[in-house]
Amino acid sequence: MRIGILGTGHVGQALASAWARAGHDVVIGSRRPGDPELLAKLEGLLAAGARIEDSAAAAAHAEVLVNATPGTASVALLRTIGAPALAGKVLLDVAVGFLADGTLSHPVVSLGEEIQRAFPETRVVKTFSTIDRGVMVAPDSLEGPSTVFLSGEDAEAKQVVHGLLADLGWPDDSVLDLGGIATARGQEHFADLFVAVARATGTYEFGIRVVLPAAGQGVAGG
Repeated sequence: MRIGILGTGHVGQALASAWARAGHDVVIGSRRPGDPELLAKLEGLLAAGARIEDSAAAAAHAEVLVNATPGTASVALLRTIGAPALAGKVLLDVAVGFLADGTLSHPVVSLGEEIQRAFPETRVVKTFSTIDRGVMVAPDSLEGPSTVFLSGEDAEAKQVVHGLLADLGWPDDSVLDLGGIATARGQEHFADLFVAVARATGTYEFGIRVVLPAAGQGVAGG
């Protein structure tokens, strides 16, 4: 599959590397694709077969476009690419926006919702907002199974993303579809609990697991 990844930070690099190893055709989008310092930083990805282009070229290449940019800049960057270029594409959004003081930049809604509203013809799917980049690409690094979530309006787009998660090692029973894009709020707003858990445990390399009642033990309606 042709994957475009917007963002050259740690998350973008981890996903690009893992999907390139899985055999996907990966192009990384950057505002400075010819910068020697950037090329040196991404030398390993280039050796693995990924390519670096500008953001518009990465979007044009992509069947699935991944937003791994800082959440405070994501909508503005996508506007530079333009709604016509994004129409019909699956946009896998992993970003969470933080302000300088560490608080969320989207405390009422979610970045995923803002992207969907700004680009109504784009098929936005939110995922990976509840885990660190290392766990994203190596779920088997944890001691036990973990849960990863999907939010979005388009069922077919979510199936495409589900397949890409499988390529990273996520089994079917670890993927939980939460429903429409409004449920992305829960994924993104988990960031506060994520940071607290990381501080309490001394690591960002952890997952969470949705554990259901034993058969016959559930109480309807909580």
